[in-house]
Formats: sequence, structure tokens, C-alpha cells
Amino acid sequence: MVNCCGLLTATKEPVPLKSVDVEVTVRDHVATVAATLLYENKEQSPIEAVFVFPLPGDAAVCHFSAKIGQSEVVAEVREKQKAREEYDDALTRGQQAFLLEESEKSPDVFSLSVGSLPPGESASIRLEYVTELAVQADDGLRFCLPAVLNPRYQPLGSDGGAGTISFGPGTSVPASLVPYSLSLCASVCSPRPITKVESNCSLDPVQYLNQQQTQAAVKLAAGHKFDRDVELLLYYKDSHLPTAVVEAGCASAKPGSLMGDPVVMVSLYPEFPPAVMSLMTKSGEFLFVIDRSGSMSSPMSNADSSQIRIDSAKETLLLLLKSLPIGCYFNIYSFGSSYTHIFPQSVVYSQQTMDEALKVIEDLRADMGGTEILEPLKHIFKQPCIPSQPRQLFVFTDGEVSNTKAVIDVVKRNSGSHRCFSFGIGGGASTALINGLAKEGRGHAQFIAGADRMQSKVMQSLRFALQPAVVDISVTWDVPAGVSVTTLTPPITNLFQGQRSLIYAQLTGEGSGDAEGCVTVKYSLAEHPTQNQLNFSLKPTEDTGLTAHRLGARTLIRSLEVEANEPGVLSDQVKAKEKVVEVSVQSGVSSSLTAFIAVNKGNGEALQGPLLRRNVPAPRMKMGRISGRMAQMAMPIIGCSSAMAPDMALSANRVPMPSKGLFCKKKKVLAGSNIMAHSLCAGMVEMDSADYEDPQDLAIPAPRDPMLQLISLQRASGSWLLESALAAVFGRTLKDVEGATPVSVSPEVWATVLAVIWLHGFNNDAQEEWEFLAMKAVSWLHGEKVPCMTECVEAGNVLLGCQVQESSMGISFLDV
Repeated sequence: MVNCCGLLTATKEPVPLKSVDVEVTVRDHVATVAATLLYENKEQSPIEAVFVFPLPGDAAVCHFSAKIGQSEVVAEVREKQKAREEYDDALTRGQQAFLLEESEKSPDVFSLSVGSLPPGESASIRLEYVTELAVQADDGLRFCLPAVLNPRYQPLGSDGGAGTISFGPGTSVPASLVPYSLSLCASVCSPRPITKVESNCSLDPVQYLNQQQTQAAVKLAAGHKFDRDVELLLYYKDSHLPTAVVEAGCASAKPGSLMGDPVVMVSLYPEFPPAVMSLMTKSGEFLFVIDRSGSMSSPMSNADSSQIRIDSAKETLLLLLKSLPIGCYFNIYSFGSSYTHIFPQSVVYSQQTMDEALKVIEDLRADMGGTEILEPLKHIFKQPCIPSQPRQLFVFTDGEVSNTKAVIDVVKRNSGSHRCFSFGIGGGASTALINGLAKEGRGHAQFIAGADRMQSKVMQSLRFALQPAVVDISVTWDVPAGVSVTTLTPPITNLFQGQRSLIYAQLTGEGSGDAEGCVTVKYSLAEHPTQNQLNFSLKPTEDTGLTAHRLGARTLIRSLEVEANEPGVLSDQVKAKEKVVEVSVQSGVSSSLTAFIAVNKGNGEALQGPLLRRNVPAPRMKMGRISGRMAQMAMPIIGCSSAMAPDMALSANRVPMPSKGLFCKKKKVLAGSNIMAHSLCAGMVEMDSADYEDPQDLAIPAPRDPMLQLISLQRASGSWLLESALAAVFGRTLKDVEGATPVSVSPEVWATVLAVIWLHGFNNDAQEEWEFLAMKAVSWLHGEKVPCMTECVEAGNVLLGCQVQESSMGISFLDV
């Protein structure tokens, strides 16, 4: 009989993990993370504890050790199969052993095995990794500690069959059932002042450690509930300044080796000429790929008011469609256990095709079962590209798949024909998948969770997609004689205005103490040759913890892993795998082909008694808002050899999901109005036909989100029609709006001017969301050659109660 003392799982099994303490040290744009996991065996027999948990997909795990009593065992990196054999042999001998390994299918999932922990014994496990901080749309640097491990859907035909959880049995439970605590403290150091620190979790007040505010300390408030990943957003003054750090090699490593030589880490922020940036492209094939698996019915966060993921995605699709330039091509794909597309092939963007797409978007639900993203991507890449229409791929997913590397691989193989912009939706989205899609697809990645608005982040990516393509990128080094440079970073394939590019390189040879080097990035932008240059001192910086070396090694390892999996000559694949193991062992950085192994031989006495396996559960986001019984049916069961993923469970039970988003169907719409627009009016009072026989005299209640209502009414050309639904957004009757029309101004021009004024006057803080559709409106007005534009704007300001200037609207030049 199991002794049910101490921490327990949902199945009453003891949980040996008591707490997780995390220390984060941020230096400029790189974080070093040390996690201490405290285990305690309160049972009568020795146990093996297995903990599967997420880490950032680009993290370089560089240290693993265990402290038992007063003795400490530091793990070493071995080839994975050898490490497993050594671990099994140690358990057979009754010795304590510790094994840390990365998933072979997804680099953001790790497994930690603590073997032969004696009765009454405690063990403190220390895990360290380094990671780069991603740059966000508002120039903040994002650190994320993944705390949520959602079940990953395993595609049909892969090992284990569809719907199984690929990373092991019984490894995730709802946040409320997690039986151990988490604490986190962070210290931040920057060469520039830290302007603010934000988080999606409760923090204790930020403490600045010096007068210059270049150092700060922050701590996670007590009582973290494990219902979300822990996210810190750091803001520095002048964060776009390029930097270069030369890090001294390890004194004990062999000179000429990666760890023995200095490594330079260069952070570049390309600045494009303003004249070129004004040449926003008006062409392209825009393909929107939407996850409609069952997990997309979950909320963005566990807050009661949180929007459902699929509803947020639908609102974003509406905004994207309205913002596309006239003359481009587009199509929309949905995927789950299968995939569909609105049009057989991409179509020209017009009023007709936009209306067809919006009708389909209105009915999108999270009802397509599993998460099989690979097949729709393969289908897209088989389609011929349209001449003079660069392909731009926008992928929206909550990232809960197991075949991450296969998905990223197909994007990489086709990267010459497209750019991929990826969006991770909700807590627990796979960082490896989202970042990998963007990196290999020459695009940009965004994560949307908690209270984040998807629309603003997506529109930044659309801005990148509409930038002139950067081609012919090259990196050259100018260093003194006697010094050579070996670049560790793969060739740069994409550059965006104001976005960071990191380059790692090994410096071999000797230079004088005051010598300087120079790195130059050259590229062509809209047929304009351009270059960015950075000079830096070759004098190494001491006491950096080998951060640059480990991140450089991780970058090199990732490139070699891709080579090892590429189809081709078998001997080349074998050489690439051997090189992965060599670099991983030499640098002490994890890879998919190696593992950390530590064995505590103790006093040589073998532990006695049967070894009990204990699976330590990781937290996961709660399911969509369904009944308690159905939610239980969808949960993995602790201790089972396999479990049905939530995606498959939802599909099999066909549970209808209530919609809390903007798309709430109505039985009736107002006469003469846009059907799509009025289906968006969530919360409007149902009216009988007799109530709106005369639409001109009817004041319509404003919808819950007037801005999205206004956007839904815009035509593909960029104009608005003068109709009751538009007047309702303004809080006016159609009769009032028509009566204020200036002389000699057409209703469509008047409606469009009012819409642009209203956006500037009442939604200026969301300008990044409506900027492109407003530009379309201004362009349309220019084509109409509007007379007396000044008088028109003045009349609009009077009607709407605004004071918007023509110059701020960008239409002052329209007076004729």
C-alpha cells in the first residue's frame, strides 16, 4: 500500500518534488537562468522521479548537478544512448543517478529523471541555461520562463498513433492540482537605464540598485498559481544601439577550440533609409493559416474575462483582410486533424473575394480535432508561386504539436519561396515551434498571451511583410593580422527595420591589447545597396560566465542538427551527427543527440528495496469552458501509458463551445446594411422588423467594440458607405450624418472622411492596428480628387466632437 504522506497527485501518488526556485540574471539582452528543484522521498522504498517540463526552445542548457546531503555530483554531457545506458546500469546497481535529456522531436521539452532516491532522503537538483531575450513590437525585451506544459498532439502515422502525448505518461495536470511551489527572482543589468519592468504575473515592487537605474531587482509575488508562463518585459533607454562583446575563452580549454578561444557576440539593429521605407509594397500573396484544433477553444488566459483563442484569431483575420493592399493575392487555410482552404488557389484581393472570405471567417470554430500543421504547409509549398507576388505566410497556432522539428524542417526546405510570420497563441505555446517557423522562414515571431491584443502584434508583422525585401545579405569581418574569424551563426536570411540580428563568431589568434575589429553587414534594399557597420574592441571581457560561448555553441549545434536531418548522402548526415555530439560534449551544452548524466556512487553500498516510479506532473492551461465532466474526460490520467490529447477528446465528444468573441450570430440584420458588420454587433438588442422600417430615423446602439465594427464596414477599396451601421459607431442617426454632409461632397467621400477622423479622434492609442486601412482610405480619397477637403474635415470634427488636424490624418495634401 502506498504511504500517502507529503505531496500527492490527483491519483493519490506521492510527489517527491517540493519546490522550484529560479534565479534569473539578465545582462543587456541575454539571460542566465538557474533553477533549483528540491526533491524529498517520504516513502518507505527508494523511488525514481520523472519530471517532464518545458524550457525556451533556444535555451542553451549548460549545467546540471545534484546535491545529496553534503555531497555534490556534477553531471557531464554524453552521447544520449550512452548516457541512458549509464543511468540504467547505475539503477541496476542500486546507485543514485540523474539524467537530463532534451526531446528528440521538440527542443523545448526536457525530461529529468532522479533515480534511486532513498527513503527519507532529499536531493537538490540545479539546472542552468542561457537564452537570448526576444525583441517585442514595442521594443521591450521578453524573458519567458515556461511554466505550462500543454499536451502536445501527435499526428496520425507517427510513433504512438494520433492523439497520444509524445513526451510521456501523466506529465501534466491543471494548474490547481500542481503540488509544488515556484519562486522567481531576477537581477537586471544594462549599459543603458532600465525604464520599466512589466510582467503578466504579480510582482513585488521593482528595486533599482543604483542611481543611474542601470541595475534592478525584481521578484515574483508569493503564491504563483502555475496557470501561465512567467513573462518579464524589460525596457531600456536607447535599446536599439548596436553592441559587441568579446568574451574570453575558458582557461582550462584547449587553445584553438571553441571554448578556448574568445567569442564575439554582435547585436545589430539595421536602420533602413527613410526614402526606401516609404516604398511599401502593394503586391504579395498573403496566406493565412489558422489553427482550429480543439485546444483553440481554450481562453487566452485563466482570467474570467479572457477571450477565447479562436475568437481572437477571427478578429485578427478581419483586421488583416481589411488592411491588405488592392491588387495583392490571398487565401485562408484552416487546420486541425485535416485542413481546408477558402479558395482552391490564391485569388486577387477585391470586394467580392473579401466578402466571400469574411462570410467563411464568421463561421470558423475550434472544431477540427487534432493539431496537424505539417500537411497544410506541405500543400501550400506544392502550389506554384505567383510571378511578382512574394509569398507571405502568416501562421496562427497555440503550438501544441509533438513533431516540431518536422514542421520547421519543411519550412526551411522551402524558405527560398516565402517568408513565414508565426504567432503563438495562449500560455504554453511551444517556443521552439513559433520561433523556429519564423527563423527558418525568414520572418518574425510573436507570442500572444494573457491580456495581450493579438491585433497590434500581428499588424507589426504585416508591416514587416510589406517592407521591401532585403536580398544579397553578406557579413564581412575586418580584424588585425594574426586574428581569424570563424562565424558560428548561419548566414543571415532576413533583416527588418529596427529588429535585432545576433551574430556569434570565434576569434582565433593573437591581437594587440588595444586592437579593434569591425563587422559589416551589406545588403540590397529595393535595389539600393546598403550597409551597417560596427567597430568593437578585441580586448576580451572577463567574468561573463561564458554566456557568449554557450549561446554560440547552441547556435552551431542547431545548424548541425538541421544538416543531420536533411535528405542527402548518408555519410554527410553521419558526419553532422558526430559533429553535434563533439560540439555538445566540448561546450557542455545540451543537444538532441546528447544528455547530462550524473551518478552518485556514494559509499559503494547498493540501495535495497523495489524502485517505485513517480511521475512529477507539470502544470497546463485549463481547457475551454466546458462542463466539468467533459473536462475530466479530456484530461490525461496520471500514471497511464498514454492519454488522449485535449484536441482529440474535444473532437470525439463534439462538445459545443460557447463563443465569447466578436462573432455572435444574429437572426436578423438591418435593412441595407452589411451582413458581416451586423453579425459582429455582439450584445445588440434583437429587434422586430417593425422596429426598423425606417432606418434613417433609427439610432443603433453601438457594438461592444466600435472600432472593430467600423473596420468591418470598410470596403476593399478603402472607402466606407454612408449607412446606418456606420452612423451607429459614431453614436448618431443616419439622418443626422446625412444632414451634415458638406455641399458637393459625395456620401461615400463624407463617410470615409468621418471614419478616418473617428479613428484618429477616438482610437489614437490603437493606431498600429488601423494604420494600414487608414492609409488605404487616404489613398482612395486622393483618387477621388476631393474638393474643399479642409471644409469637409472641419464639418466632420463638428459632427463627431473632435479636433483632428488634416496633417495628422495625412490628407492635407488632398485639397484641390
